[in-house]
Amino acid sequence: MRLVDPEDVVATVWPGRSFDMEPLGGGITNHNFKVTFGDGETVVVRAPGKDTELLGIDRQVESAAARMAASIGVGPEVVAFVAGCLITRFIEGSPVPPDVMRQPRNLARTAETLRTIHDAPLIPGRFDSFRVVEAYADTASEHGVDPPDDYDWAHEVAGRIETARGEQPTVPGHNDLLNANFIDDGEHIRIVDWEYAGMSDRFFDLANFSVNHELDQSQDRVLLDAYFDGGADDRDVANLRLMRFMSDFREAMWGVVQQSISELEVDFVAYANQHFDRLRATADDPDFEAWLSAASA
Repeated sequence: MRLVDPEDVVATVWPGRSFDMEPLGGGITNHNFKVTFGDGETVVVRAPGKDTELLGIDRQVESAAARMAASIGVGPEVVAFVAGCLITRFIEGSPVPPDVMRQPRNLARTAETLRTIHDAPLIPGRFDSFRVVEAYADTASEHGVDPPDDYDWAHEVAGRIETARGEQPTVPGHNDLLNANFIDDGEHIRIVDWEYAGMSDRFFDLANFSVNHELDQSQDRVLLDAYFDGGADDRDVANLRLMRFMSDFREAMWGVVQQSISELEVDFVAYANQHFDRLRATADDPDFEAWLSAASA
């Protein structure tokens, strides 16, 4: 995809209108800018980075998912989608540091937000973590980087998880629940950055949130009890813990693809290795076999 100038995009949507633009933090492959107009109106322009389609990102799906998220009060209002750039209203709110997010009240608030997403209308995309890691391995190889030795082992473990859990219903999912994507507006936990959204397994979102916020099993239980209105059972816990493996496997292979395509000065080898180390720790957990058994029950 050809890179676009976000200032040109703003000038196209609001011709002749004066504005100030400042970069926003967060994100590795995209560029986010806060745009403030003279009358105080504020929007965010999200400009895609180079070759992000090779990471499995479909900007049309992102736009549709962002509009869905806005319609259910989870994401910001979508103002425009121009030349692959998504323009949304700026959300007034505060970040939620991981240690604060792990508090029971905020785990319950997050569970409510995730349940709202998962109960939302269909979105026109598919996210299957088991197929994503395979696609990433193929993409990396096609661009000159062979998957690391850990890939074959991790792929075998992923196959055991997929077999144990069987076919799962799909729901609208965010699938990239990094801490930086959460905003507390004072009333609700809001979520931004919908570029990996698609119809997916609800337990991928729950596990993705869990592992990215380093929840322990007792905190997972709080999250699940809130999500299932007090009805979580041992199988739900097992499903979440197993899918933590898939969350890190996806993230590790994302890092492998970046090694083959990125021009950024980021150590993507170390990034991938960090997640391979963490998924190996999940598989080495003494309860891993018990989780597989519980998930298949």
